Amino acid sequence: MIVPKLIQVAMQEFRQKMMVLGENLDTTQLTAEVASQVAGMLKEALTAAGRQALQGFVQSYNLTEPTLEVNGQRLRWKMLSAKEFLSCFGPMTLQRSLYQADEGGPSHVPLDALWGMAGEFATAEVREAVLFSLAHVTAEETAQLLQKCALFAPSGTAIKHMAQQVGDWVELHTHELDSAIRAEEEAPEGTRVLVGSLDGVNVLLHEPGVKRGRPLERPGPEASSVQPTSYKNAMVGSISFYGDVPDGQVCPQRLVSRYVARMPEDKALTFKQQFEAELAAAQARLPAGTGKLLLLDGHRALWNYVEHNECFDDYEKLIDYYHTTEHLSQAAEALFGKASWAATQWYDKYRGKLLEVDDAPAAILRSLDYYSQRRRLGDARRQALAQERTFFQRNRRRMAYASFRRRGWPIGSGPVEAACKTIVKTRLGRSGMRWSRPGGQHILALRTYVKSQRWDSFWHHYLRLRQSA
Repeated sequence: MIVPKLIQVAMQEFRQKMMVLGENLDTTQLTAEVASQVAGMLKEALTAAGRQALQGFVQSYNLTEPTLEVNGQRLRWKMLSAKEFLSCFGPMTLQRSLYQADEGGPSHVPLDALWGMAGEFATAEVREAVLFSLAHVTAEETAQLLQKCALFAPSGTAIKHMAQQVGDWVELHTHELDSAIRAEEEAPEGTRVLVGSLDGVNVLLHEPGVKRGRPLERPGPEASSVQPTSYKNAMVGSISFYGDVPDGQVCPQRLVSRYVARMPEDKALTFKQQFEAELAAAQARLPAGTGKLLLLDGHRALWNYVEHNECFDDYEKLIDYYHTTEHLSQAAEALFGKASWAATQWYDKYRGKLLEVDDAPAAILRSLDYYSQRRRLGDARRQALAQERTFFQRNRRRMAYASFRRRGWPIGSGPVEAACKTIVKTRLGRSGMRWSRPGGQHILALRTYVKSQRWDSFWHHYLRLRQSA
């Protein structure tokens, strides 16, 4: 058996390493320094033992036949080729047989193919740890973290190379990969309503664009309106499964959420395709009688997309309650003045009506019209009031909050708004960060798998599909 051999090799290397490391160790008295030294010795010896055992194990499968037939082509042994791989026990060098056809052409390394390392320099365990960390922190922080707590320590450059390599592959195979992941999932037990939400969030790109804000008053070297960086709108979508309303609460329990996130792109076409595919897959797994809801803020472009897309025709539609209350507050200020007692009273009254009365939007419109005719408002406040009235008139059919609350359905788009922060801003919006679109998308893809509780499934299918490609 191979296991006894592995134990023998590892124990021999461990013993030799510990003897060398502990040759001058003073253990007459236990101190914090001595304990730390012993811990360091054990770590170094374990690393050496694991590396030696793994290297010998993999090396034992190297082929030495003079010829091989691969995909109907006869290949001849050419040479032993050394290559260093980064394993979970640090770097190790393998001597691999290289084969090639007599007439030339690409070479073939059977050993690399056997253990899934063709074209790779880091083992699967290393790549997973690196990419999982990259989903949360930068390449430099990942390098520091692994140096402190792992038995391998890739450089920042190697980490960035892994991110690009895996990110490019995932981008090319997103549909196949996500389809395999979703095929294993079921709707959570107790699901009563499926909620889809979309929102946008600004990302600073390493691309030229028009400078925002007040222009400089004097000409000079910084007076150009074009800047080397620019903010563009990334898109985030959430698909959430909700259950019953817990006792003593008014909001239903969110069981699980899945996310889609894309870097800025023209008309968000790729994002929309992925969001619709995710929503359709979730819908197909719903128990009979489950409700379906689209819950968005007031962005007109998003509502235009939703209202003119037939795949959303059988969804009920609601504008986020908290977004509506922001407009209600602005209407109160336009009517009665900012921070006035009358504005607060009016706002509190109709905020409560929105949650309790079915025709609350109509009552708000009547009140706006009543006070706009009886109060002496300046041009600025009258213009602001007209804008708020337009908002309530345009969205009144999407404000059935009282009805939704009685049914135990959500009325706030909190999951997607939180996702804009946790998936995009937390990772891509740190001080000094500027992103290319491909580089940012690599990170967003990893973060959506983490935040969607899909990481293990993603990594399993990534390795499977990569190996079979």
